[in-house]
Amino acid sequence: MARKVFFSFKYDDVHRAMNVRNSNVIASNTKSGFIDKADFEEVERQGDQAIKNWINKQLEGTTVTVVLVGLNTHKSRWVKYEIEQSKARGNGIITIDISKISDLNGKTTETGSLRVEGCKHYLWNNDDGRTNLGAWVEEAVK
Repeated sequence: MARKVFFSFKYDDVHRAMNVRNSNVIASNTKSGFIDKADFEEVERQGDQAIKNWINKQLEGTTVTVVLVGLNTHKSRWVKYEIEQSKARGNGIITIDISKISDLNGKTTETGSLRVEGCKHYLWNNDDGRTNLGAWVEEAVK
């Protein structure tokens, strides 16, 4: 069954996040949480409430939040807000470490430390995320 999924990540990891998003494991019309950097900067200039409003709109109709964890994701106040709002909406939540996906320069990073208590955590490369993401999303719904 197609699910509307919200992807939460720190913008520093956008290339890695796009790798996951574009893995085509989830139908392309069911993904939320992606915004062009220039568009985000426009929202950001409008202040914190505008960012919260954008996040809340993106979360509408979603059933699962996939938190993509890079090295510094734990430092992002917006990822923390997205997790809080996802919990408040009753979304299933999973975290996926994306640190070993190469960036545009072919570099990887150390494993990120962010975890969500009570939610499953996966390693994109080691746990074969390309094959398993759809199943992880379905499991998160339960």
